[in-house]
Amino acid sequence: MAPLCSGWFPPAYHRTTRRSPPSLTSCEACGVSEAKYRCPRCLRYSCSLQCVKQHKMDSSCNGVRDKTEFVTIGKFNEMHLLSDYRFLEDAGRLVDCAARDRLLPRQTSNKFLNFMKNRARKHSIDLKILPIGFAKRKMNSTYFHKKEQRFYWHVKFQFPQSEAEYTEKGVPDNKILHKILERYIDPTESDPVIRQRLQIYTSSPSGVKVFMVLDQKKLGLGRYVELDLQKSLLDNLHNKTVIEFPTLCVVLKDFAGDFATCGQASIC
Repeated sequence: MAPLCSGWFPPAYHRTTRRSPPSLTSCEACGVSEAKYRCPRCLRYSCSLQCVKQHKMDSSCNGVRDKTEFVTIGKFNEMHLLSDYRFLEDAGRLVDCAARDRLLPRQTSNKFLNFMKNRARKHSIDLKILPIGFAKRKMNSTYFHKKEQRFYWHVKFQFPQSEAEYTEKGVPDNKILHKILERYIDPTESDPVIRQRLQIYTSSPSGVKVFMVLDQKKLGLGRYVELDLQKSLLDNLHNKTVIEFPTLCVVLKDFAGDFATCGQASIC
């Protein structure tokens, strides 16, 4: 259940703590600047990306909230309740998605898959199809609408600073990227339930950057390419390699430096 990227919450996000820091607004790494983020694993305060990295190095902390940590009844508080609730919420979402899947037989013939790859190639998209048996192949719902001459993509969104993941089916390739993200992080237009989960994103004054995941490795070691929020999904996928479907990592700008990107001029 561990997410691809570790997240950091602002101090106001937590109502209760496991330990009492020297100051609610003091960075525990440098002890000088005002804290902006909080480690979801050990709840230490940090003020910047540099202090976040220093904290991880000093304490050997991976920054990922332990969802299965044993907690006695006496120490069980509101924060643990919220953690358990989110765990059950994620499980319920997966069950609901499975129940809503179309019951129509999927087109998996070589002829259909070659047709999809050829259509993608016409848009300068290198679409890779995995062999039968791979989980990503099984869950992919991407299809090409012949009448509209348009792809409807299966897209996976990762929100590392909130430790959340969402999957959206049938995303039209002509939709602008920032419009696609509205239902997730727009302060007024987003889904209320999702908005609560992604509170750190909806309230962030610095905004976000979006990276397409090119290699599923640990944060900082994988390969990513930054996308343009003002362009359509199709334009953003131009000259990119897509393995089954795109995975987009939505990151607060303060943490964008954690992503090792490759050049955007050629297929990565």
